[in-house]
Amino acid sequence: MKEATHPHYHMIKVVMTDGSEFMTRSTLGAEGDTLNLDIDPKTHPAWTGGSQQLMDRGGRLSRFNSRFAGISFGKK
Repeated sequence: MKEATHPHYHMIKVVMTDGSEFMTRSTLGAEGDTLNLDIDPKTHPAWTGGSQQLMDRGGRLSRFNSRFAGISFGKK
């Protein structure tokens, strides 16, 4: 097996948005580098279950609804 085919794993520090830190192994950067997260599981609505509403401002959903508003596929 070739030696240069696998990435070098080393320890880096990850800093969450609330300031908490932890160490993990990664191929990012060099030994001892710091990764500052902008979005993490503690704050992102996808993980926290935050209430997000579908906001369509004249995009695809609005165009679809206006284009096919008169089509009916049977009784409702």
